[in-house]
Amino acid sequence: MNERANTRMQAVLQDLVASGRELGLQLAVYQHGKLVVDTWAGLADRASQRPVDGQTLFTVFSTSKGVAATCVHMLAERGQIDYDAPIARYWPEFAAAGKERATVLDALTHRVGVPLLPPNATAATICDWDAICAYLAAEPPAWPPGTQSGYHAFTYGWLLGELVRRVDGRPVARFVDEEISRPIGDPGFYFGIPEAVEPRVATLEWVTDPPEAMAPPGSLAARQIPYGSLDWFNRGDVRRASIPGAGGITTARWLARHYAALIGAVDGVRLLPSSRIASATALQYDGPDFISGMAARRALGYTLAGLPHAPLGPRATAFGHGGAGGSLGGADPERGIAIGFTKTLLTRHPDVSTSHTLHVMERLRQELGAG
Repeated sequence: MNERANTRMQAVLQDLVASGRELGLQLAVYQHGKLVVDTWAGLADRASQRPVDGQTLFTVFSTSKGVAATCVHMLAERGQIDYDAPIARYWPEFAAAGKERATVLDALTHRVGVPLLPPNATAATICDWDAICAYLAAEPPAWPPGTQSGYHAFTYGWLLGELVRRVDGRPVARFVDEEISRPIGDPGFYFGIPEAVEPRVATLEWVTDPPEAMAPPGSLAARQIPYGSLDWFNRGDVRRASIPGAGGITTARWLARHYAALIGAVDGVRLLPSSRIASATALQYDGPDFISGMAARRALGYTLAGLPHAPLGPRATAFGHGGAGGSLGGADPERGIAIGFTKTLLTRHPDVSTSHTLHVMERLRQELGAG
């Protein structure tokens, strides 16, 4: 542990909580395979005054996507998945409605064109794996696959998760447990929690958003993330469901350890060789997202740094994924740094949701000399 950096980063988190800008936070950092920062502050649940500790579990929304991508890359490394192959090679039903040429690479880079939940989707809808996958297989694409990159906020996880299940035979939740969590020696990640860990899960809170945060009714953005749908993630049934695009539940420590084991060895364990990480993190798309219009830099399932105000930092080789409200997991291979950041007080407005994350990451780089 880097005691100086840990103490100073703990003070950063405590200041955010004491000022009322945040409620509950965790931060963990590995550097060259060693845990150097492991700290937290605030409350996991305001009503009960339950404090955050190192074992508190947080819903991390789209930060989950990076974990789902890792599963696909592990199967590719074993020769079981070809990025350029049609999804329908592994999932024959997916060839319906003009999607026969949509590839695994398209799925990893948000190019398939099926970002929408079923009409009038409810919390119960997203808990039904088979029904969602059947809907996606039958759904006509919103654009010709491969022609646009538009963020698949929820559906990304079912696309990759069903690929994993079809190829490997195990549900993606079990794959993560057996192929990632157990090897790295940390069981703290769930696509669907068991009842026993429910008391460890933090309660999410949403702050009031400005009107411009709301997507226009009827737009692709509004249809892919129905207003109010993020509130579903405090429900017990949603917490217990496997929702790999948005519903991962974990600790900052697990996220940091996962990315540390992607860029190097952690206690002798490395999840993927450097050659696979190089291909998985190569730039695939650099431009405006087709749905949101926001700038995006995408690799194969991971987002890349290099954009102004990117939480992962200025180096274009840094990769990972963030989630709604500001959670983050990622790595800076050039500096040997891997991070996990989780939080409970959330906003849907992208500029606001990342502002405190940016502040924490900038202070962290200063402390570690990794600007």
